[in-house]
Amino acid sequence: MSPEDRPAGSGPQAALPGCYRHPGTETGVSCTRCERPICPQCMVTASVGFQCPECVGRGHTGARRATTRFGGVPVADGALVTRLLILANLLVWVLAAYVFTPQLDRVWSLYSVGLHRNGPEGVAEGPDQWYRLLTATFLHVEWWHIGTNMLALLVLGPALEEALGRLRFLGLYLLAGLGGSTLGFLIDGDWLNSRGASGAIFGLIGATVVLQLRTKGPLGPVLALLVFNAIVTYSRRDAIDWRAHLGGLLLGALVAVGLMYAPRERRGLVQGLTVVAALAVEAGMLAIGMGLYGG
Repeated sequence: MSPEDRPAGSGPQAALPGCYRHPGTETGVSCTRCERPICPQCMVTASVGFQCPECVGRGHTGARRATTRFGGVPVADGALVTRLLILANLLVWVLAAYVFTPQLDRVWSLYSVGLHRNGPEGVAEGPDQWYRLLTATFLHVEWWHIGTNMLALLVLGPALEEALGRLRFLGLYLLAGLGGSTLGFLIDGDWLNSRGASGAIFGLIGATVVLQLRTKGPLGPVLALLVFNAIVTYSRRDAIDWRAHLGGLLLGALVAVGLMYAPRERRGLVQGLTVVAALAVEAGMLAIGMGLYGG
């Protein structure tokens, strides 16, 4: 057969097309969607054949992002924030009980003396002292105090963190702790000195009740824990800040309702408004307390 009779594109002179992203690389593979040539560096395995990166990206556009049950980002370690909170509380306890004793306790506790007690001092003194509303929730001095609180956090935290996601769980914990502090200041800010994570822990108890109701899980264990802690709290009202427990329980439960019952189609908006509303309630309690006890 003469060269003139040979079919076009046959023989050693026929070259493979170049990859559309790397023109210098010849390839015999084409994208199954757009049919453009792709080299081994660009090809992405599909259910049938290979696809180019652009078609794979377009295929993912509009796909629903995986979330936890209530909108959080799924992660392999669902209890990281719980462990970090425990670590933070333990670190502050060591510093307060053994290193900066008693200075850290005096500076970080939920301390308030109102005008009727020759104040104002502490929280009642004004914005420069309002940080105590948060720092007191990480402050413990006695080993049994931090021991019981951290054990409860270890039991309650992982399930809530896994369901809510890290950011929502952290927000719930902090809002509950602040709720306990602000209610304590509102009720007894004329003469107050309190510390501990109990408000936040009671908030997790309230949130766990809401979680069990939302998921139709067993209520018995968490209700038994709530009743036990309530009995201990109100039987030792002179040694335990029942105001922080009550405030944390109420704020934790209310925030959990907003986070867990938000409709899927407006979840972000409803959950954001829930956080704003909780902060507004706490700011309102602080403002009323300042009107009662402040200068």
